[in-house]
Amino acid sequence: MRTYKGYAIDLDGTVYFGKNRIKTAEKFVQELNERKIPYVFLTNNATRTPEEVVEHLKNYEIETTVNHVYTSGQATVDYLLEHYKGQTLMLVGSPALKKLLIEANIQLVEENPDIVLQSFSYDVDYRQLMEATLAIRQGAKFVVTNPDSNLPNERGLIPGSGATTAFLKTATGVEPEIIGKPYAPIMEGALQHMGLSADEVLMIGDNYNTDIRAGLENGVDTLMVLTGFSTRESIEGLEQPTYILNDLSEWDLDANED
Repeated sequence: MRTYKGYAIDLDGTVYFGKNRIKTAEKFVQELNERKIPYVFLTNNATRTPEEVVEHLKNYEIETTVNHVYTSGQATVDYLLEHYKGQTLMLVGSPALKKLLIEANIQLVEENPDIVLQSFSYDVDYRQLMEATLAIRQGAKFVVTNPDSNLPNERGLIPGSGATTAFLKTATGVEPEIIGKPYAPIMEGALQHMGLSADEVLMIGDNYNTDIRAGLENGVDTLMVLTGFSTRESIEGLEQPTYILNDLSEWDLDANED
């Protein structure tokens, strides 16, 4: 193990599992707070605003601030403002994501958009998918917050944003620009948010396809915890994380302090 100045920590499956608590993760975050070690909750879930993430974490006895949250929704807004400022957008996504877009003064439209932005939503319906399909086929840019095929909850793995993306890809034949883990935009945004460089941060997560690949593909060391999506067996033959632990009680912060 080596010293890290900061930690990027996934939420679903890492800090909690649906409505179920992961007490070892709660203790880990508490220790980060007590020692004032920089961290950010780096989540592909765009269904909550940063303020809502902070409130939600109180259910798991975790006290934090909005400065410690960076969602795929935030990363998408940052990306749109940098690359597509002033362009109109059709949203297939959650109310929380809509709120972030409005706060950033991004113009939302229901027809003839420059961009179609798709994310996870419990309320997505066929009409929205139809309008998004028509817009993309007519030339609108196709942007997706995150590629997660499933979300873990207390009942098991439910369809995620990537399932909706698969629908639109099949209907349009167009590959989207993807912002969330494991892609570069969210990692670049998170590092900037923390004020640290890639070699100073450890990415912690449960999902090899998103969390761990985000580190592997962007020069960030990785710690995979076996509390959620991925197992040791499921990643046999793949490029391995820097560390694999059963849970965060096995990570020794004392051994990693300057």
